[in-house]
Amino acid sequence: MEPDDAEQTLIRPYTITRGRTVPERDDLTLITMVATVDDDELPAAGRLEPEHRAILDRCRTPAALAEIAATLDLPVSVTKILIDDLISLGRVKVRAPRPADQGGLNTTLLQAVRDGLQRL
Repeated sequence: MEPDDAEQTLIRPYTITRGRTVPERDDLTLITMVATVDDDELPAAGRLEPEHRAILDRCRTPAALAEIAATLDLPVSVTKILIDDLISLGRVKVRAPRPADQGGLNTTLLQAVRDGLQRL
């Protein structure tokens, strides 16, 4: 990587976050699910950064924050700030991932597997 390339790599995230290094919300985690809000009342996305628009496009189907960062090839910290912006604008909604369905687990089988592994 050329020195200019390294500098550009650092400047762009700083620019798209307007110098912010942390989001205002502290509840955004790697597994936070993000979904675009489809509302005709919302203003057009024209004034948003290209990365904001890319998140809106990607989240038409709900996705985990880590998945969004990987898809857009952005640092997780930058992705959190951009998602925080979109939450403030009412463009996305977030939620914790749904827990696994506990009713369908066969705990007797799991205990038998655990016991068998311990005997090995």
